[in-house]
Amino acid sequence: MRKSCFLILAFLLLAGSAAASEVLVVQSVRSPLYDEAIRGFRSACPVETRTLVLSDYADADVARVVREERPRLVLAVGDGALAATRKIRRTPVVALMALGIPHPDRYSDNLTGVDLFVEPEHYLPLFQKLKAKRIGIIHDPARTGWYVKLARAEAQRLGIELVVREVHGPRHTIRQLNSLKGKVDSLWLIPDTTAVTMETLEAYFLFSQGESIPVISFSAAHLKLGAIIALESDRNDLGRQAGEMARQILQGAEPADLAFVSPRKLSIKTNNAVARRLEYSDDLIRSLSIR
Repeated sequence: MRKSCFLILAFLLLAGSAAASEVLVVQSVRSPLYDEAIRGFRSACPVETRTLVLSDYADADVARVVREERPRLVLAVGDGALAATRKIRRTPVVALMALGIPHPDRYSDNLTGVDLFVEPEHYLPLFQKLKAKRIGIIHDPARTGWYVKLARAEAQRLGIELVVREVHGPRHTIRQLNSLKGKVDSLWLIPDTTAVTMETLEAYFLFSQGESIPVISFSAAHLKLGAIIALESDRNDLGRQAGEMARQILQGAEPADLAFVSPRKLSIKTNNAVARRLEYSDDLIRSLSIR
């Protein structure tokens, strides 16, 4: 059950009764995935922190908490937390585990962080090894147009064709997916929160089965649904990257001078059953699996 908003006042009172924290951690929800990233952050930036979990409150005024507590830096963990920090203008904000990080333009000079988008040059060689030459992508240009632009440039360099379909709402996804029939030999799921949702995921894997083509995804959770390969970032290391940025800021660096960074530590996981169904050799799939 959600706690009522008066608990924010209690949070402020408790914060005021203690020495001000160096870092206020604003967390969207309670999640072991977020906890893992925060542990990485604390290992790289071992300063005093205080945590505010937004899902514990009916209406958390994060800007007010920052004004009252006056931390030197805010760590925004998750998209809800990032959105809640938009009114903060002076205190540096480092974003972590959020898909909504503005890229390449920031909406505020006090914001920087670690995004969740693995650079296209890590994905496209996997398609090459699967002998895929026409890769289908469905995306919302308002969310991931910048990423698809990078992917197009890298695909052109490698002689791979990207067959791109645009959507502006989840309900358009199935229609655009159907338009790819017979035109692609693989699908690439990118972390686009318009095109890839709980409601549309099943359609991607039904399409994959019907067309007998592989799907490469950004999430290992999609392997059990039918993806052949998932390329994931290490959450603990994402936190360490954010912690290293935070440490620079606490030592005097300006957030505007620190570029948003991509994940640096990756793992490749495979679904051997799907690989066999699509008649890829065990040796090939084993050669891709990096943990």
